Amino acid sequence: MSEKKKPIYPARISTLELLKSFEDRHLKLLDIRPIDAYNGWRMKGEVRGGHIKGAISLPAKWAEYIDWIEMVRAREIETDDFIVIYGYDRDRIEKIFRQFNRSGFKTVRAYYDFTAEWVVNRDLPMERLERYTHLVPAEWLKSLIERERADEYRNNDFVLCHAHYRNRKDYQEGHIPRAVDIDTNTLESQQSWNCRTPGEIKKALLKKGITADTTVVLYGRFSFPDNKDPFPGSSAGHLGAMRAAFIMLYAGVKDIRILNGGIQAWLDAGYKLDTKEAPVSPGADFGADIPQNPQLVTDIDRAKEIIRSDEGNLVSVRSWPEYIGKVSGYNYIEKKGRIPGSVFGNCGSDAYHMENYRNLDHTMREFHQVKSIWEEAGITADKHNAFYCGTGWRASEAFFNAWLMGWDDISVFDGGWYQWSSDPENRIETGVPG
Repeated sequence: MSEKKKPIYPARISTLELLKSFEDRHLKLLDIRPIDAYNGWRMKGEVRGGHIKGAISLPAKWAEYIDWIEMVRAREIETDDFIVIYGYDRDRIEKIFRQFNRSGFKTVRAYYDFTAEWVVNRDLPMERLERYTHLVPAEWLKSLIERERADEYRNNDFVLCHAHYRNRKDYQEGHIPRAVDIDTNTLESQQSWNCRTPGEIKKALLKKGITADTTVVLYGRFSFPDNKDPFPGSSAGHLGAMRAAFIMLYAGVKDIRILNGGIQAWLDAGYKLDTKEAPVSPGADFGADIPQNPQLVTDIDRAKEIIRSDEGNLVSVRSWPEYIGKVSGYNYIEKKGRIPGSVFGNCGSDAYHMENYRNLDHTMREFHQVKSIWEEAGITADKHNAFYCGTGWRASEAFFNAWLMGWDDISVFDGGWYQWSSDPENRIETGVPG
């Protein structure tokens, strides 16, 4: 009878040793806490939120995914690197250590003193996402929903929105408790896909009880039909939530929150969905003129000015096949190509995916990674960056990546490729740039 193998435990590294290790160019410091804690949420009541400066986010829950090693490699973590793991929970640290050990990584250490020593010492460097409170974890949303008894619930304080595109059935089949549905069609034109008129936006928001002073939390579903085309009848997913959030911010809603990971984050946290429709208390007065933030929307004339200027970027949040003119990306857009002078913001594989801006669990990608990729393309905070895609949905998600980082000189070119390609007078480029 063979003896049961004893578990392997990692060598421990002290705070002083970790500080000295910062000089090692092979150091890879891994934060295995939830991405929301990494962003800044104090999920265990710690005195400071955020992560150790220079740390890479690799949440422990990802170790359950079959693609775990690919996610490790995507973060440029090599088997010869000096790896240090830290988090909230000792058992989780040791579990991830064994995962690395089984995968052939040679030098892996455990830092157990993050909350006991690092967080409490304000001289030790930490970072966080600038506007992290607007990218909320499921746990925060749960506590917000449950702070009032059901029979006292009023949604003039906060409104939770389940976004969809022309498919209310998506809401009816299962939504987060107390969410109301919001159809993106009520906020953008079905002819141009641009933002609707101020009067139309006001009417749509007040119908859902949303005013300028309402806290609005938005989320969507991530599943699409097999053809990946959300027109018509798909749930529109998280892209729809991002689009609705952008238009509300443009209109003047002061407190916009996005559920990080959408409905999947709610399910991953072990919470249940509801099929009961939430009560809606329509508003009488929005409380401000719409739009309060007109600078967030770039029209086609301004887009042309940005292209001619050295002080801004027109950022194409499209896939490579769209950018080089291999496909248009949409069944209702005939012309293929790109706007001459635009900068490639690479959404991912096609017009309905944003994998370069999201993690495998649909949470927003680590902001340091997005910033680094953008910087290589010349997309930096010191310039005005106007994001565009086909009709504004992917651009809205890229916009929020920048906005959450604290970038303020940003906008969405609302007309996008749809409007640009509709005018035969506008030049179009195809092929690989240069």
